[in-house]
Amino acid sequence: MSRQEAKPFLRNRHSHAKVTNEELFFDLIYAFAITQLSHRLLEHLTLANAVQTLVLWFAVWLGWQYTCWVTNWFNPENLRMRLMLFALMLLGLAMSATIPFAYVEAGLGFALCYAAIQVGRTLFVLFNLGPGSPLAPNFRRITGWVCISAVLWIAGGFSEGNARLAFWIAGVLCEYIAPMIGFALPVLGRSATSEWTIEGGHLAERNQLFVMIALGESILATGASFSSAPVLDAPTLIALLTAFAGSVAMWWIYFDTSSKDGSETIEQSNDPGRIGAWFHYVHVTLIAGIIVAAVADELVVHHPHEHVDMASACVIVGGPLIYLVGNAIYKRIVYGGFPLSHIVGAVLLIALFPVSFVTDRLTVGGLTSLVFIVVAVWQTRHPRRLPHAPRHKA
Repeated sequence: MSRQEAKPFLRNRHSHAKVTNEELFFDLIYAFAITQLSHRLLEHLTLANAVQTLVLWFAVWLGWQYTCWVTNWFNPENLRMRLMLFALMLLGLAMSATIPFAYVEAGLGFALCYAAIQVGRTLFVLFNLGPGSPLAPNFRRITGWVCISAVLWIAGGFSEGNARLAFWIAGVLCEYIAPMIGFALPVLGRSATSEWTIEGGHLAERNQLFVMIALGESILATGASFSSAPVLDAPTLIALLTAFAGSVAMWWIYFDTSSKDGSETIEQSNDPGRIGAWFHYVHVTLIAGIIVAAVADELVVHHPHEHVDMASACVIVGGPLIYLVGNAIYKRIVYGGFPLSHIVGAVLLIALFPVSFVTDRLTVGGLTSLVFIVVAVWQTRHPRRLPHAPRHKA
């Protein structure tokens, strides 16, 4: 028997579930997916394309997040699990490759890959669990919902235009609403979040690593835009510096304290499944902000002198605003209240939107980075405290 075959299928619940090399390797596919999404949005800055790209992002996140929950329960170092993850990687690679053409000729390919990821992974787990496992009822319900969603995605793949978009929006809503109602189905019943016996620290760390991947892709995109800029003059160099400073501030806002405190919050919760579900919903928003902000950095670095129009204003200001709002909600979950620094930062970004039309991209990009820096410094000088943290006398 090989060493991998000797690894148990279920994770050990008596110790911290570490993030494995298999999981980190699996995440590489999603780095490619983020790049594809940002390039798709950058090529066509229209409302229609923004909605289409958003739906694709939701699908990418669902594929990753559901797998994240599975590897929280089941051991990725087990040979069967390892092979399953590699199969999902291949499907994810094909799915990501179709993103630029998902609403034209590659729609059915995208839908089939996505459906195979969601349904195939869930059936694999259900088969290996056996009918007597306490986790089996929950996975039967999940199987029902992902099959319903798969029908909608494949129907969209066979459709065209607005019909495809409508089917895919319905598919996304299906899988996002299902956990909110405990994957409730006739006959099969309903799951309670208390039954989702996850290892909270592992789930928090997995979400944090995805944030790191998205920020890394943002920096790579900025560097690539700088290297291909038509003119490497002083404004282009300043644009690179401000974009990098903004990325550092974005990292600081999320990772300085709240990522560690987020892990502690879910680990100490009496219902980690409920907190984990909240993390699932808030991080899809937060990371979407990073993707849009990466597109903004490319716009600013590549054409810093260009006048700001409605489309570029929505991206250059909107991306940072989405990220800041996502962080504010995340910290509301962790600390029990919205941070004043984030509220002020969001107000400043909203006020910047109408001002942006009278100036150029570099100025607006620099001001959004300045807002991030202010928020980062503010929260560092006035750190939040967890509700259960002991108070120390001065």
